[in-house]
Amino acid sequence: MNWWPRHAETAVAPSLLSADFAQLQLEIEGMSEAGADLFHLDVMDGHFVPNVTFGPFIVSAIRRCTDLLLDTHLMMTHPDRYVKAFAEAGADALTIHIEADCDVGATLAAIGDLGIRRGLSLNPDTDVADLQPYLSNLDLVLVMSVQPGFGGQSFQTGALDKVRRLVDWRGEQALSYAISMDGGVNNETAPACREAGADILVSGSHLFGAPDRGEAMARLRGTA
Repeated sequence: MNWWPRHAETAVAPSLLSADFAQLQLEIEGMSEAGADLFHLDVMDGHFVPNVTFGPFIVSAIRRCTDLLLDTHLMMTHPDRYVKAFAEAGADALTIHIEADCDVGATLAAIGDLGIRRGLSLNPDTDVADLQPYLSNLDLVLVMSVQPGFGGQSFQTGALDKVRRLVDWRGEQALSYAISMDGGVNNETAPACREAGADILVSGSHLFGAPDRGEAMARLRGTA
């Protein structure tokens, strides 16, 4: 499951949606120097969620700025129509939603056929048991601790129980998917995420607004 190369402990994935896009290359370089393990890219289509962000063209630009892994989170109604374009743009992992309007199994297979990591996410109101048919074909499970597409939300503690169950199933079935937590991850919530068993912590405004980003990442990992 540890397919991020930089640290053996809990990985930190800055969410680039919180970056200053007028200085995107500098933001990426700064986060990399501060110790980021990988980057999280939020793609919103204006339909699955009400906001619109960016597409493959921007992912390609980000790819040219960093060698770190790009975990691309497709908050899209029809992600199956775009997986090839995002793979060709340089995404290292594509995470789709189980709530998407597509054949989830076939879409995950298509992502794997493109030679990149397969991720599956679920909204806070979705039962984690719905993921079970797909777990053996996943490299990553992304647990949403807020409703995707809306800012300023509080961390939903029910996400921690989902992480614990995913950890249990991974051990019982000898699987190797990584578990990522996304939404409201900060100094107050990170310890509970780590204790529950999250392998990757996605953080946006908390990291980009920190006066010392390296220290902020260390605190999320529990090493400071």
